[in-house]
Amino acid sequence: MTDRGKLLEQLTGVDSSKLNYYVELKKRNQDVLTQNSRLEILQQLTRDINIDMSIGDIIERAFKQLPKALPCDFLGLAKMQKGELRIFAMAPRDFFSNPLVAEDSRLRDALNGVGATCYRPEDAPVFFGQANPENPDQLRSLAVAPLFERAEVTGLLLLGSTRESAYAAAELNFVQHLADQLAISLQNARLYKQVSRAKKEWEETFQAVTDPIFLIDTDYNVLLHNDRLPPQMTEAWNRAISDKCFARLRGGERPCENCPIEEIKKNGKPVFQRWQTEGDTFVDLSYYPVLNDEKQLSAVTIILKDVTKKLKMEAQLVQSAKMVALGVMAAGVAHELNSPMTVIIGTAQMLARELQDEGQRERGEALEDIINCGLRCKRIIQNLLTFSRQDQAPQAAIDLNAEIDRVLGMIQYQINRSQILIIEHLDPELPRVFANGPQIQQVLTNFLINGRDALSDVERAEKVIEVSTSVRIEGGKSWVVLSVLDNGTGIAPENLSKIFTPFYTSKESSKGTGLGLSVSLGIAESHGGRIEVDSKLGVGSRFCLVLPVENDNAA
Repeated sequence: MTDRGKLLEQLTGVDSSKLNYYVELKKRNQDVLTQNSRLEILQQLTRDINIDMSIGDIIERAFKQLPKALPCDFLGLAKMQKGELRIFAMAPRDFFSNPLVAEDSRLRDALNGVGATCYRPEDAPVFFGQANPENPDQLRSLAVAPLFERAEVTGLLLLGSTRESAYAAAELNFVQHLADQLAISLQNARLYKQVSRAKKEWEETFQAVTDPIFLIDTDYNVLLHNDRLPPQMTEAWNRAISDKCFARLRGGERPCENCPIEEIKKNGKPVFQRWQTEGDTFVDLSYYPVLNDEKQLSAVTIILKDVTKKLKMEAQLVQSAKMVALGVMAAGVAHELNSPMTVIIGTAQMLARELQDEGQRERGEALEDIINCGLRCKRIIQNLLTFSRQDQAPQAAIDLNAEIDRVLGMIQYQINRSQILIIEHLDPELPRVFANGPQIQQVLTNFLINGRDALSDVERAEKVIEVSTSVRIEGGKSWVVLSVLDNGTGIAPENLSKIFTPFYTSKESSKGTGLGLSVSLGIAESHGGRIEVDSKLGVGSRFCLVLPVENDNAA
């Protein structure tokens, strides 16, 4: 009976259908396992790829993982660049010696974005421009999947195998999933690079600003700064034990009275302040609100600017304006004094003649002193008037020694009163120079005043200023040299390069504006000449005005 039943099952095919069922079930289970394995590899690959990896590193990482899921002897990414399809990343890196894809390659058809496709390279040998002859392996199967970004094909994923018919529908489906995941990874990597580049540019710009900049949150914490604090504020910054702005910037333990950050919290508008530090440094502070996406205050940007030099320059400009006004007034006074001095001198001369005619010679000699002093005052007034008209006087052939006499006539008494001896060594054969006389007087006056100030701070048995003129032959040309030498304090070597800078001065604000040498240099250069300086600290200084002689200049 049993044999009969088995015979009927064989004749009706019941046993065969059970066998097929189990075979099909086993195959499906194997497919599920394969699919799960591929999904695990895809997830692992996704975890392994970092946004800071380069495209080449991403391809290398994927190439190492893919053989666990499907045949893979080559992996590459192709992209259109200026009308050319080029493989810009591949693994192994030397699989193809020429990454340019031929124009008539069928790979371009995959750019239409229809999904992953399988090709036989043997049927279409123009897939690539040139294979590496050192690579013995030849591709026999090629899976190509488009890379999508915002529904637009931006490139191709190439997967190759040396096996025949290596990629069926299931493999192609996996290749397309892989292409989609790589497209996301590539896009994230590109966006990360853009963000990193923008962040780097912002940080470089932030650090390049020479003025101190701080980002403070609403709880007074210093979030960012560019390490540009002035030296006078560095000590408080380093001494602070907290990151609060009032501790870092002012060395305080609690927020400042009338804190600008509190004012910004109330009205949301920028605030400007000026500080004076313990070291007499003046700092302008600008507070700007930083708003978040909800237009709410999230932080405050503080910009510090050291305005100490600016304020000193402004004060010096005011002092210079006073000196100009004083000069104009002095010129006016000189005009007013000129007429009375003429009357005084004329009257004294008439009285002297009358007394001489009457035989009273002794009384007449007393009037001679009045006449001589009056003439001296008149010469000083005339020199002062000439000096005040310097902008109106054109250049002409002048006697440099005569200009020196005029200046010494005005200023020698002031210098001698400071117990300073003026010694003259003037060359009597000095040729004439083509120059503006009053401007040359101004240069000499600056030299003499600087020499007097340099001698006022030293203790010497003999304080001397030597004024000399000479002729120098240089470069086949003749030059006239006006030299002023003093045995004063001298100039430090590190300050020699600064002395001609406008508003630079080592004197007190009441003694100098820092414009004398700068103006003198401009006058020298406008005459085709120069100023030479030779100084030793503690020994003295020599200033020389070097001018071309009249004939050379005229030529």
